[in-house]
Amino acid sequence: MGGHHGHSHDQGHGHGHAHSHAPASFDRAFAIGIALNLAFVLAEGGAGLWTGSVALLADAGHNLSDVLGLVVAWGGAALARRAPSKRFTYGLKGSTILAALMNALLLLVALGAIVLESVQRIGDAHPVAGLTVSAVAGIGILVNGVTAWLFASGRKGDVNIRGAYLHMAADALVSGGVVVAGVAIWYTGVGWIDPVTSLVIAALIFWQTWGLLRETTEMALAAVPRGIDYDRVEAALVGLPGVARVHDLHIWPMSTTEPVLTAHLVMPGGHPQDRFLGDAQAMLQDRFGIGHATLQVECGPGECGMAAAGTI
Repeated sequence: MGGHHGHSHDQGHGHGHAHSHAPASFDRAFAIGIALNLAFVLAEGGAGLWTGSVALLADAGHNLSDVLGLVVAWGGAALARRAPSKRFTYGLKGSTILAALMNALLLLVALGAIVLESVQRIGDAHPVAGLTVSAVAGIGILVNGVTAWLFASGRKGDVNIRGAYLHMAADALVSGGVVVAGVAIWYTGVGWIDPVTSLVIAALIFWQTWGLLRETTEMALAAVPRGIDYDRVEAALVGLPGVARVHDLHIWPMSTTEPVLTAHLVMPGGHPQDRFLGDAQAMLQDRFGIGHATLQVECGPGECGMAAAGTI
């Protein structure tokens, strides 16, 4: 199994890298989104205190957690662009995974606060200014909708960016629910509509957070990234010319956008030359989006005295 490792940055030799982490172009989206949402949190929180609306206060608390979430996501994306070092040989790309996981946890904290306050208010509902509640929440639809649109282009390729997008899109829907509740309170005068609406908001937050929490926890535990079929990758490697079998195949996320692969290829015919490594790298990138792979070539027992190893 011993041998040499070839390292090079052209396709025919050694290492092949594909970098797809969140580009710096999203820095502007983060800055605008944080500014818009922070201003709205202050306005909505003040309106909630003035009108006595727990729905507005709940939505403001949720939006505040999203401001913190945007800050965390922005920090993770910025750290992911740091160059590798002798201490952090992959750089700080794993920061995006930690940021997405922290986003999910922040939302759960906001969820607990909303549920507690809403349950306490159901039995002691206070009258609120329904039309004022609706007007403030209507502004929230605009703010959250614009912020979601800023991240829409990156939501398919990056869990960290998708987390920011989903939070904002869901918040726009939640604000729509508050608008409906405000109109209903104005029309009927029934005070309990407000805290019940808050519980519905909490349910929506939990629904949107659970999937994000599961996926980011899996990534933090180095699970095979969603969207990559382990068996298909193994079959593709076995199907390469000269490969008899594959073992020690590992696939895990380096960041929220960059999967990593290592595998041992048993090739009884011996080391297949550098072109094979380049073709294997291109296949993994094109078919599975895996741009950083390390393959060790083994001749198998009795086939050769010293196996050669190649990396891509």
